[in-house]
Amino acid sequence: MNQHRVNAVGQEVRGPDAPAFTSAREPLSLRDAAYEAIKHRIITCAYRPGEYINEANVSAMLGIGRTPVHQAIDRLMLEGMVDVMPRKGVIVKPVSLDEIMQIVEVRLLNEAYCVRLAAERAERDETSHLTDILARAAQWIEARNSEQLMLLDREFHGVLARASKNVVLADGLSKLHDRSLRFWFISLNRPGHNDNVHAQHEAILAAIRDHDADGAEQAMRAHILDFRENLIRSI
Repeated sequence: MNQHRVNAVGQEVRGPDAPAFTSAREPLSLRDAAYEAIKHRIITCAYRPGEYINEANVSAMLGIGRTPVHQAIDRLMLEGMVDVMPRKGVIVKPVSLDEIMQIVEVRLLNEAYCVRLAAERAERDETSHLTDILARAAQWIEARNSEQLMLLDREFHGVLARASKNVVLADGLSKLHDRSLRFWFISLNRPGHNDNVHAQHEAILAAIRDHDADGAEQAMRAHILDFRENLIRSI
């Protein structure tokens, strides 16, 4: 089975040993390329929580002008990933237990409802997509690649959101998942947690296939609560 990965600017790469960058889709604008690259480094903790980011250094590293980099950082600030400190510069937002708890509260409400809708409304192509994601995830678990598992985790939850057939809900969850990615990456790096997440995703998918809204909600709540407990142990 072919494997997939996504590089720092959101492009798909096939196979665990594939090169870091390929041209798999339309080129991004410079602003969007800078945004995706910086966000990816924040999410994967290449830029560590509390670390200062120098715009000039980022611009040189990416080979992108200062203006697109500045615009990307402005967007990341609005999304809560960085803070701009007067006379000091741009700092990666530190990991906050309060923020984690607030994200979990929102996920428990919204994703529990989302997965109920998905159990009722998911179409065959969506359940097939979820099945394919779990097949790819099993291969990345064997490769012990937390970065790719994080990206597949987001893809899995994104498909569930779309399967709800509620565009407003899916859009809100997309923003919430973006804000959660760094925490997902930290959590997935804890030994053994990848296997737990995979089993939880399988339970969610089984309930979706059976059109079992109660079972899907129960499985999703267990998944989110386990994430919370694992992350508390990790920080």
